Amino acid sequence: MDVIIVGAGIVGTSAAFHLTRRGVSTALVDAAHLGQATAAGLGVVFPWPLPWDEQPVWDFKARAAEHYPRLMAELAEDGHTTGYEVVGGLSVDLEGDDAGFDLLRTLSQRPEFATMGGVERLSPGRPRERFPLLPEDYGGVFVEGMARLNAPVARAALFNAAEERGLRYFKGDAHLLWNGHRVTGVRVGSEDLEAPVVIVAAGAWSAGLLAVAGVDLHVHPVRGQVTHFALPGRDTRTWPVVRFGERGYFVSAFGPDRVVTGGTWEPEAGFDRRVTAAGLLHNLSTALDVLPGLEDATVVETRVGFRPGTHDGQQLLGTIERLPGVVVASGLGGDGLTFGPFQGVVAARLALGEDPGMDLSPFRPDREMAPA
Repeated sequence: MDVIIVGAGIVGTSAAFHLTRRGVSTALVDAAHLGQATAAGLGVVFPWPLPWDEQPVWDFKARAAEHYPRLMAELAEDGHTTGYEVVGGLSVDLEGDDAGFDLLRTLSQRPEFATMGGVERLSPGRPRERFPLLPEDYGGVFVEGMARLNAPVARAALFNAAEERGLRYFKGDAHLLWNGHRVTGVRVGSEDLEAPVVIVAAGAWSAGLLAVAGVDLHVHPVRGQVTHFALPGRDTRTWPVVRFGERGYFVSAFGPDRVVTGGTWEPEAGFDRRVTAAGLLHNLSTALDVLPGLEDATVVETRVGFRPGTHDGQQLLGTIERLPGVVVASGLGGDGLTFGPFQGVVAARLALGEDPGMDLSPFRPDREMAPA
């Protein structure tokens, strides 16, 4: 094999798809941990950079925004259901109908923001026409190009497309094979798989893989509890995603009748995957506060996922000087579904020794980070 990928979330399956599409002999190893972040994501896709992003972050986001719809179109043309739908997005608040209109309108006119589409100012009451659960007094902005992603469906599409192109899959815990000088592959159970490059894309579990070589990877689990509601008799398939500007709170809707509300952010919970009373109370009270129309909704489930967090808020993407043979792709925190597919592309390029086409120095996995 030429490349082994550890982790079958949105990042790892994207890397696998892009490698196998180019004819690279690739294996994917996954422990199928309960609580993988991909399965528990809210599904809001807003990949465009903002003016306060530093240049390397801006470049990464701009390329991710251009890549996302192209990747999903390619999977769809290949006959796979992607779970990706451009339904538009609302940014709403109670302070009138601005909600960042001037900023978003200006950005949308730049060439690198072509996928953002049109930006429309909505006076109070009009956001409710698009998302009927919103209170009447909210105004806001509609961004045409925002999308939602059913992440388990998208992950399956990437995996299946890669498998059709020769991907080999191994289920089990992976342990890096380290000869004292470089990584030479992984051990899964009693089987040793050899390859010159291993992509570590195991999300919040990535740090444990590198400990064998004495590398302390600064990524940690951030528990998120996300609650799903059903609205029997309501068709939510065309509803846009919503951001409540004054709270930084997101809501998404999926067909046929489901609404998913923004969840908890719990960096001290470790890998405890329980639905807690405090987490459920937070989700229910916040959801009913911003969307009183959910009062009669059915509480379907609360999903728990472990986002891969970093102390400085930047992703981990690149090689490690003292650990030749490894590429790390992790640390996207709550942005995994937005930037994970493109992070996988860059990881695939690095695994092949190619120029990633952008400055990755702020994302170095072995950079110094002060503890939180």
